[in-house]
Amino acid sequence: MDRLTAVRVFVEVADRGSLTQAAEHLDMSAAMVSRYLAAVEDWFDARLLHRTTRKVSLTDAGLAALPSCRQLLEIATEARHLAAARNREPAGVLRVTTAGSFADAQLTAALADFQRQHEQVEIVLSVGDKPTDLVAERVDLAVRITNTLDPAMIARPMARCRSLLCAAPAYLERYGKPETAEDLQRHRCIAHAFGIGKQYRFTRNGADLAVPVNWSFHTNETAVLRRAVLCGAGIGMLPTYYLGDDLGAGRLVPLLPDHEPEVLGIHAIYLSRQHQPLALRLLVDFLAERFAGDPAPWDRGLDLPDLS
Repeated sequence: MDRLTAVRVFVEVADRGSLTQAAEHLDMSAAMVSRYLAAVEDWFDARLLHRTTRKVSLTDAGLAALPSCRQLLEIATEARHLAAARNREPAGVLRVTTAGSFADAQLTAALADFQRQHEQVEIVLSVGDKPTDLVAERVDLAVRITNTLDPAMIARPMARCRSLLCAAPAYLERYGKPETAEDLQRHRCIAHAFGIGKQYRFTRNGADLAVPVNWSFHTNETAVLRRAVLCGAGIGMLPTYYLGDDLGAGRLVPLLPDHEPEVLGIHAIYLSRQHQPLALRLLVDFLAERFAGDPAPWDRGLDLPDLS
């Protein structure tokens, strides 16, 4: 029986405290997990786990063996990565997550281009705005748009995310165009999130400005916000990476150009620089190069204030 797999099974059971959960994660039967555990205990010549009908816990021998088992798995993983690097051909699965709107507007095309260069890399892309536990969810790379970073993670800056206040021509024809920030109080505005304060925040002439508004529509998804604005439901604040075609075609009209919404960072977030798979390192470098520059590629050609 493969000892490395047996060690991996032992570590998984120790981490999850359950044979059943470990079996589900490893895509094995519970009987197979039990056989691997028996094999690793024979190898160590010690009982490593206490088993009951409800839970599994480590014996003293198991507690002593667990760090070495983790190290063994790390060494095996690093050896595979070194072999892949020697062959100069990345392979394997990369699990990536990002906001749905950024995936739609920018990241999906970038990942497709990356795969054309590295056909042995499989991409699993999940979308959502909620914070992601990279360890628990087995995510290799999170592309996040935020100014609040977890110091426990590695965050590589890739670009700046700017936003514009905008509305559809049909909305402006019906309700008029706001000429000042104070005019927004008389308009129908669309909120990106639930339970946020009733205000927009801008920077104007170097000063921060909070403008009271009345929300008429709430959504937690940028794609839905954009669609609501296009339908004439109200005024919305949208990221410029999602707006180029709409502005160019006249489907959306920018408002209050001298009021700059908060600028956010777009970051590649991952767990560690150590033992990093070749495919992940190449992907992060690829995305950083693709989105590099100030202004960002999607902002070139837009009439935006200079941030330098």
